[in-house]
Amino acid sequence: MLKLQVRDQLMMRNKIKQILWLLCCLPVLTGCIGEDDYANDPRGNFEQLWKIINEQYCFLDTKGIDWDAVHDEYSKLIIPSMSNDDLFDILSQMLYILKDGHVNLSSASRISYYDAWYQGYPWNYREDILYNYYLGSTNSDYRTSAGLKYKIFDNNIGYIRYESFSAGVGDGNLDEVLYYLQICNGLIIDVRDNGGGNLTNSSRIAARFTDKQALTGYIQHKTGPGHNDFSEMEPIYLEPSNSIRWQKKVVILTNRRCYSATNDFVNIMRSLNNDNEDKRIIQLGDQTGGGSGLPFSSELPNGWSIRFSASPHFDKYGKSLEDGIKPDVYVNMDKILEEGIEQGDIESQKKDPLIEKAFEILSE
Repeated sequence: MLKLQVRDQLMMRNKIKQILWLLCCLPVLTGCIGEDDYANDPRGNFEQLWKIINEQYCFLDTKGIDWDAVHDEYSKLIIPSMSNDDLFDILSQMLYILKDGHVNLSSASRISYYDAWYQGYPWNYREDILYNYYLGSTNSDYRTSAGLKYKIFDNNIGYIRYESFSAGVGDGNLDEVLYYLQICNGLIIDVRDNGGGNLTNSSRIAARFTDKQALTGYIQHKTGPGHNDFSEMEPIYLEPSNSIRWQKKVVILTNRRCYSATNDFVNIMRSLNNDNEDKRIIQLGDQTGGGSGLPFSSELPNGWSIRFSASPHFDKYGKSLEDGIKPDVYVNMDKILEEGIEQGDIESQKKDPLIEKAFEILSE
């Protein structure tokens, strides 16, 4: 049931603890990003970049990457007379070996970006179907509150669409949405194609779905230049919101384009399930894209910026979340729609198989 509780001192104490924890970590984190002096030439920039990743990137051993061998391979490609564009291309190719969407090399005019974490997989989302058949085309058909779009379907199932965790969502927004949806028998939270954003929004929303403190995972921080120089695993807890909370069944819709803060949100929500009971929160669709390393940035001698994963994040069982989170119920929307076309089923092309499956689960 939805509950409205008065603010208490526990929430304030937890916020103070989080602030103090962050302040304590700052010296460690900033101390990890120091650089030596390298010449501002192709060789110097290459060596600086390789060294930053070698000492600060947190997944080299986890991913089984021989970074020394990478150095030997790409070092041969660096020549004094090469152009900035050629240097950027080679350094970017070297970084792609990390297979990490949080790793970016940025110059004044270019940004490298690894996107294979979602390319080549079923999309499992069709915006045209969502709006034409479910949400409607105007705000009169659905409601909005900050970055949230929400609606009550005719079967009394509530629906929330959140397209980016970069879109700020305050407690007042969440009160407004959950108060409106409180009559519903179940709730769909659709975060497909949500590439991440602010982790604060992730925990703020998830806090509306628990009535007690919950262990949601662990984090480590680099403590030295060695590949395995990490702090002990530090537990991460979620405190329940002191306002409107949802305690009924939830289905979260995901696809491969769910990354970073969205990956974090899905992990937090799944961690709220009691291991000894049937799952109240179910993930449906495809595996998330991952992206569990908290990113930090450094700079090369020529001023180019390098962003990389520096602090690994784990679920409450100590399992890495870097490669994504598999769904409880797998649905391949692309395949289902293709089969409908082959069978001449025109009506099936209007519907979203993930939403329809969520209706089934929430109606049980």
